[in-house]
Amino acid sequence: MARILVTGGAGFIGAALSAALAARGDQVIAFDRSDSPALARNRACFPEITFRPGEITEWPHLAAAFLGHRPEAVVHCAAIVGVVAAQASPAATFRVNVEGALSVFAASRLFGARRVINLSTEEIYGPFQAPEIDETHPCAPVGAYGISKFAVEQLARDDVRRHGLPILHLRTCWVYGPGLPRPRVPKTLLDAALAGRPLHLAKGADFRVDHVYIDDLVAGLLCALDAPRPRFDAYHIASGAAPTLGEIVAIVRDLVPGAEISAGPGGYDFAPGVSVVQKGALAAGRARDDLGYAPRFDMRAGLAAWIAARHAGED
Repeated sequence: MARILVTGGAGFIGAALSAALAARGDQVIAFDRSDSPALARNRACFPEITFRPGEITEWPHLAAAFLGHRPEAVVHCAAIVGVVAAQASPAATFRVNVEGALSVFAASRLFGARRVINLSTEEIYGPFQAPEIDETHPCAPVGAYGISKFAVEQLARDDVRRHGLPILHLRTCWVYGPGLPRPRVPKTLLDAALAGRPLHLAKGADFRVDHVYIDDLVAGLLCALDAPRPRFDAYHIASGAAPTLGEIVAIVRDLVPGAEISAGPGGYDFAPGVSVVQKGALAAGRARDDLGYAPRFDMRAGLAAWIAARHAGED
Protein backbone atom coordinates (compact mmCIF):
# COMPACT_ATOMS: atom_id res chain seq x y z
CA MET A 1 0.00 0.00 0.00
CA ALA A 2 1.34 3.43 -0.99
CA ARG A 3 0.28 7.05 -0.49
CA ILE A 4 -0.18 8.65 -3.88
CA LEU A 5 -1.19 12.23 -4.63
CA VAL A 6 -3.08 12.80 -7.89
CA THR A 7 -3.26 16.38 -9.13
CA GLY A 8 -6.39 17.01 -11.14
CA GLY A 9 -7.84 14.19 -9.08
CA ALA A 10 -11.44 15.25 -9.71
CA GLY A 11 -11.02 15.34 -13.50
CA PHE A 12 -11.83 12.77 -16.15
CA ILE A 13 -8.50 10.98 -15.93
CA GLY A 14 -7.67 11.82 -12.32
CA ALA A 15 -10.94 10.47 -10.92
CA ALA A 16 -10.60 7.22 -12.88
CA LEU A 17 -7.01 6.80 -11.71
CA SER A 18 -7.94 7.56 -8.09
CA ALA A 19 -10.56 4.79 -8.14
CA ALA A 20 -8.11 2.28 -9.63
CA LEU A 21 -5.45 3.12 -7.04
CA ALA A 22 -7.93 2.85 -4.16
CA ALA A 23 -9.28 -0.44 -5.53
CA ARG A 24 -5.85 -2.01 -5.14
CA GLY A 25 -5.43 -0.64 -1.61
CA ASP A 26 -3.41 2.54 -2.10
CA GLN A 27 -4.15 5.67 -0.09
CA VAL A 28 -5.07 8.41 -2.57
CA ILE A 29 -4.96 12.17 -2.11
CA ALA A 30 -7.06 13.66 -4.92
CA PHE A 31 -5.89 17.27 -5.21
CA ASP A 32 -8.05 19.58 -7.34
CA ARG A 33 -9.59 23.02 -7.31
CA SER A 34 -13.09 21.59 -6.77
CA ASP A 35 -14.88 18.30 -6.26
CA SER A 36 -16.71 16.48 -9.06
CA PRO A 37 -19.57 13.97 -9.24
CA ALA A 38 -17.16 11.29 -10.48
CA LEU A 39 -14.76 11.77 -7.59
CA ALA A 40 -17.63 11.97 -5.07
CA ARG A 41 -18.96 8.63 -6.32
CA ASN A 42 -15.50 7.12 -6.03
CA ARG A 43 -15.08 8.40 -2.48
CA ALA A 44 -18.40 6.86 -1.54
CA CYS A 45 -17.03 3.50 -2.69
CA PHE A 46 -13.46 3.86 -1.45
CA PRO A 47 -12.60 5.39 1.93
CA GLU A 48 -8.97 5.26 0.77
CA ILE A 49 -9.59 8.41 -1.32
CA THR A 50 -9.21 11.80 0.35
CA PHE A 51 -10.22 14.95 -1.53
CA ARG A 52 -7.86 17.86 -0.94
CA PRO A 53 -9.04 21.16 -2.49
CA GLY A 54 -6.45 23.54 -3.84
CA GLU A 55 -4.85 25.23 -6.85
CA ILE A 56 -1.55 23.93 -8.22
CA THR A 57 -0.58 27.54 -8.94
CA GLU A 58 -0.91 28.40 -5.23
CA TRP A 59 2.17 27.20 -3.34
CA PRO A 60 0.51 27.27 0.13
CA HIS A 61 -2.22 24.91 -1.13
CA LEU A 62 0.31 22.45 -2.55
CA ALA A 63 2.68 22.65 0.40
CA ALA A 64 -0.13 22.01 2.88
CA ALA A 65 -1.32 18.96 0.93
CA PHE A 66 2.18 17.50 0.69
CA LEU A 67 3.03 18.28 4.31
CA GLY A 68 -0.25 16.85 5.55
CA HIS A 69 -0.12 13.59 3.59
CA ARG A 70 3.55 12.99 2.68
CA PRO A 71 2.82 11.16 -0.61
CA GLU A 72 5.36 8.60 -1.75
CA ALA A 73 4.51 9.20 -5.41
CA VAL A 74 2.70 11.87 -7.42
CA VAL A 75 0.71 11.60 -10.64
CA HIS A 76 0.40 15.02 -12.22
CA CYS A 77 -2.78 15.21 -14.31
CA ALA A 78 -3.89 18.79 -13.60
CA ALA A 79 -3.71 21.10 -16.61
CA ILE A 80 -5.61 23.33 -18.96
CA VAL A 81 -6.26 20.66 -21.56
CA GLY A 82 -6.76 20.90 -25.27
CA VAL A 83 -5.83 23.03 -28.24
CA VAL A 84 -8.99 25.15 -28.26
CA ALA A 85 -8.98 25.92 -24.52
CA ALA A 86 -5.29 26.85 -24.63
CA GLN A 87 -5.72 29.01 -27.71
CA ALA A 88 -8.50 30.93 -25.95
CA SER A 89 -6.23 31.80 -23.02
CA PRO A 90 -2.50 31.27 -23.67
CA ALA A 91 -1.33 33.17 -20.59
CA ALA A 92 -3.52 31.16 -18.23
CA THR A 93 -2.43 27.99 -19.99
CA PHE A 94 1.23 28.69 -19.31
CA ARG A 95 0.56 29.70 -15.72
CA VAL A 96 -1.35 26.49 -14.96
CA ASN A 97 0.53 24.05 -17.16
CA VAL A 98 4.10 25.29 -16.72
CA GLU A 99 4.18 27.21 -13.44
CA GLY A 100 1.81 24.67 -11.85
CA ALA A 101 3.94 21.71 -12.96
CA LEU A 102 7.12 23.32 -11.64
CA SER A 103 5.44 23.80 -8.27
CA VAL A 104 4.32 20.17 -8.23
CA PHE A 105 7.86 19.01 -9.01
CA ALA A 106 9.32 21.24 -6.29
CA ALA A 107 6.81 20.07 -3.68
CA SER A 108 7.43 16.45 -4.61
CA ARG A 109 11.16 16.90 -4.14
CA LEU A 110 10.96 18.93 -0.93
CA PHE A 111 8.44 16.69 0.81
CA GLY A 112 10.03 13.34 -0.01
CA ALA A 113 8.11 11.82 -2.94
CA ARG A 114 10.12 9.08 -4.65
CA ARG A 115 8.63 9.33 -8.16
CA VAL A 116 6.54 11.74 -10.23
CA ILE A 117 4.48 10.73 -13.24
CA ASN A 118 3.73 13.67 -15.54
CA LEU A 119 0.82 13.15 -17.93
CA SER A 120 1.93 14.51 -21.30
CA THR A 121 0.47 14.55 -24.80
CA GLU A 122 1.05 13.82 -28.47
CA GLU A 123 0.65 17.56 -29.07
CA ILE A 124 4.33 18.01 -28.13
CA TYR A 125 5.28 16.51 -31.51
CA GLY A 126 3.38 18.91 -33.72
CA PRO A 127 2.63 17.40 -37.16
CA PHE A 128 3.51 13.70 -37.31
CA GLN A 129 6.14 12.85 -39.89
CA ALA A 130 4.98 9.22 -40.29
CA PRO A 131 1.75 7.21 -39.88
CA GLU A 132 3.18 5.70 -36.67
CA ILE A 133 5.79 7.38 -34.48
CA ASP A 134 7.81 6.44 -31.41
CA GLU A 135 9.22 8.54 -28.59
CA THR A 136 12.25 9.64 -30.67
CA HIS A 137 10.08 11.65 -33.09
CA PRO A 138 11.17 15.33 -33.27
CA CYS A 139 9.22 17.69 -31.04
CA ALA A 140 7.91 20.75 -32.89
CA PRO A 141 4.69 21.65 -31.07
CA VAL A 142 2.20 24.05 -32.58
CA GLY A 143 0.05 26.29 -30.36
CA ALA A 144 -0.01 27.13 -26.66
CA TYR A 145 -1.13 23.71 -25.41
CA GLY A 146 1.55 21.60 -27.09
CA ILE A 147 4.25 24.18 -26.43
CA SER A 148 3.35 24.39 -22.74
CA LYS A 149 3.42 20.62 -22.32
CA PHE A 150 6.76 20.32 -24.12
CA ALA A 151 8.16 23.08 -21.91
CA VAL A 152 7.08 21.06 -18.86
CA GLU A 153 8.97 18.01 -20.10
CA GLN A 154 12.12 20.00 -20.78
CA LEU A 155 11.99 21.85 -17.47
CA ALA A 156 11.45 18.53 -15.69
CA ARG A 157 14.61 17.15 -17.31
CA ASP A 158 16.53 20.13 -16.00
CA ASP A 159 15.04 19.50 -12.55
CA VAL A 160 16.10 15.85 -12.70
CA ARG A 161 19.65 16.82 -13.70
CA ARG A 162 19.94 19.24 -10.79
CA HIS A 163 18.08 17.36 -8.07
CA GLY A 164 17.70 13.71 -9.11
CA LEU A 165 14.00 13.13 -8.40
CA PRO A 166 12.72 10.66 -11.05
CA ILE A 167 10.07 12.27 -13.28
CA LEU A 168 8.48 10.08 -15.96
CA HIS A 169 6.48 11.55 -18.83
CA LEU A 170 3.60 9.49 -20.19
CA ARG A 171 2.57 10.77 -23.60
CA THR A 172 -0.94 9.75 -24.52
CA CYS A 173 -3.31 10.66 -27.32
CA TRP A 174 -7.07 11.24 -27.61
CA VAL A 175 -8.43 9.61 -24.45
CA TYR A 176 -12.10 8.59 -24.50
CA GLY A 177 -14.59 6.63 -22.44
CA PRO A 178 -17.11 7.07 -19.61
CA GLY A 179 -16.91 10.50 -18.03
CA LEU A 180 -15.27 12.30 -20.96
CA PRO A 181 -16.44 15.92 -20.53
CA ARG A 182 -15.28 17.38 -23.83
CA PRO A 183 -17.61 17.47 -26.87
CA ARG A 184 -15.16 15.74 -29.19
CA VAL A 185 -15.26 12.64 -31.38
CA PRO A 186 -16.00 9.86 -30.69
CA LYS A 187 -18.19 11.19 -27.84
CA THR A 188 -20.26 13.43 -30.12
CA LEU A 189 -20.90 10.52 -32.47
CA LEU A 190 -21.87 8.16 -29.67
CA ASP A 191 -24.08 10.75 -27.98
CA ALA A 192 -26.04 11.32 -31.18
CA ALA A 193 -26.31 7.61 -32.02
CA LEU A 194 -27.61 6.61 -28.58
CA ALA A 195 -30.03 9.55 -28.45
CA GLY A 196 -31.39 8.74 -31.90
CA ARG A 197 -30.30 12.13 -33.24
CA PRO A 198 -28.89 12.54 -36.74
CA LEU A 199 -25.39 13.98 -36.88
CA HIS A 200 -23.45 14.77 -40.03
CA LEU A 201 -19.91 16.15 -39.84
CA ALA A 202 -19.16 18.14 -42.97
CA LYS A 203 -15.54 16.93 -43.00
CA GLY A 204 -13.08 14.78 -41.11
CA ALA A 205 -13.63 11.24 -42.41
CA ASP A 206 -10.00 10.92 -43.59
CA PHE A 207 -8.47 12.12 -40.32
CA ARG A 208 -6.48 9.53 -38.36
CA VAL A 209 -5.43 9.67 -34.71
CA ASP A 210 -4.68 7.21 -31.92
CA HIS A 211 -7.68 6.97 -29.56
CA VAL A 212 -6.91 5.61 -26.08
CA TYR A 213 -9.65 4.09 -23.94
CA ILE A 214 -9.62 5.45 -20.38
CA ASP A 215 -9.04 2.01 -18.81
CA ASP A 216 -5.90 1.53 -20.92
CA LEU A 217 -4.52 4.91 -19.89
CA VAL A 218 -5.16 4.16 -16.22
CA ALA A 219 -3.46 0.79 -16.62
CA GLY A 220 -0.44 2.53 -18.15
CA LEU A 221 -0.26 5.00 -15.28
CA LEU A 222 -0.28 2.13 -12.80
CA CYS A 223 2.48 0.38 -14.76
CA ALA A 224 4.59 3.54 -14.63
CA LEU A 225 4.08 3.89 -10.89
CA ASP A 226 5.08 0.27 -10.28
CA ALA A 227 7.98 -0.16 -12.72
CA PRO A 228 11.14 -0.79 -10.65
CA ARG A 229 13.75 0.70 -13.01
CA PRO A 230 12.41 2.51 -16.09
CA ARG A 231 15.18 3.01 -18.65
CA PHE A 232 13.67 6.12 -20.24
CA ASP A 233 11.91 9.23 -19.01
CA ALA A 234 9.21 9.27 -21.73
CA TYR A 235 6.76 6.56 -22.76
CA HIS A 236 3.76 6.33 -25.05
CA ILE A 237 0.58 5.03 -23.46
CA ALA A 238 -1.64 4.46 -26.46
CA SER A 239 -3.49 1.89 -28.51
CA GLY A 240 -0.85 1.74 -31.24
CA ALA A 241 -3.47 2.19 -33.97
CA ALA A 242 -5.00 5.21 -35.70
CA PRO A 243 -8.41 4.50 -37.26
CA THR A 244 -9.89 7.13 -39.53
CA LEU A 245 -12.90 9.08 -38.38
CA GLY A 246 -14.80 7.42 -41.20
CA GLU A 247 -13.93 4.00 -39.77
CA ILE A 248 -15.08 5.13 -36.33
CA VAL A 249 -18.41 6.28 -37.79
CA ALA A 250 -18.84 2.83 -39.33
CA ILE A 251 -18.10 1.11 -36.00
CA VAL A 252 -20.63 3.26 -34.13
CA ARG A 253 -23.26 2.59 -36.77
CA ASP A 254 -22.60 -1.13 -36.44
CA LEU A 255 -22.78 -1.05 -32.63
CA VAL A 256 -25.90 1.16 -32.60
CA PRO A 257 -28.17 -0.10 -35.38
CA GLY A 258 -30.10 2.68 -37.04
CA ALA A 259 -27.67 5.41 -36.01
CA GLU A 260 -27.89 8.34 -38.43
CA ILE A 261 -24.32 9.60 -38.25
CA SER A 262 -21.83 10.36 -41.02
CA ALA A 263 -18.72 12.36 -41.85
CA GLY A 264 -17.66 14.02 -45.07
CA PRO A 265 -14.17 13.64 -46.56
CA GLY A 266 -11.13 15.61 -45.51
CA GLY A 267 -9.30 16.59 -42.33
CA TYR A 268 -10.78 17.30 -38.93
CA ASP A 269 -11.24 20.67 -37.20
CA PHE A 270 -11.24 21.12 -33.43
CA ALA A 271 -13.45 24.14 -34.00
CA PRO A 272 -14.24 26.40 -36.96
CA GLY A 273 -10.91 27.71 -38.19
CA VAL A 274 -8.88 25.48 -35.83
CA SER A 275 -7.63 22.53 -37.88
CA VAL A 276 -5.90 19.52 -36.39
CA VAL A 277 -2.33 18.94 -37.59
CA GLN A 278 -1.29 15.67 -39.22
CA LYS A 279 -1.45 12.83 -36.69
CA GLY A 280 -1.35 9.04 -36.60
CA ALA A 281 -0.57 6.20 -34.21
CA LEU A 282 1.73 6.22 -31.18
CA ALA A 283 3.96 3.13 -31.03
CA ALA A 284 3.80 1.73 -27.50
CA GLY A 285 6.59 -0.85 -27.73
CA ARG A 286 8.83 1.00 -25.27
CA ALA A 287 6.09 0.97 -22.61
CA ARG A 288 5.38 -2.69 -23.32
CA ASP A 289 9.02 -3.72 -22.93
CA ASP A 290 9.92 -1.47 -19.97
CA LEU A 291 6.68 -1.05 -18.03
CA GLY A 292 4.70 -4.15 -18.93
CA TYR A 293 1.95 -2.07 -20.56
CA ALA A 294 -0.45 -3.93 -22.86
CA PRO A 295 -3.49 -2.05 -24.26
CA ARG A 296 -6.70 -4.08 -24.13
CA PHE A 297 -9.07 -1.90 -26.15
CA ASP A 298 -9.05 -1.27 -29.86
CA MET A 299 -11.62 1.21 -31.15
CA ARG A 300 -14.45 -1.30 -31.43
CA ALA A 301 -13.84 -2.78 -27.99
CA GLY A 302 -13.55 0.67 -26.40
CA LEU A 303 -16.76 1.96 -27.96
CA ALA A 304 -18.59 -1.23 -26.99
CA ALA A 305 -17.38 -0.86 -23.40
CA TRP A 306 -18.51 2.77 -23.36
CA ILE A 307 -21.96 1.84 -24.64
CA ALA A 308 -22.22 -0.87 -21.97
CA ALA A 309 -21.30 1.70 -19.31
CA ARG A 310 -24.03 4.02 -20.62
CA HIS A 311 -26.61 1.24 -20.40
CA ALA A 312 -25.45 0.45 -16.86
CA GLY A 313 -25.80 4.10 -15.85
CA GLU A 314 -22.06 4.50 -15.23
CA ASP A 315 -21.55 7.45 -17.56
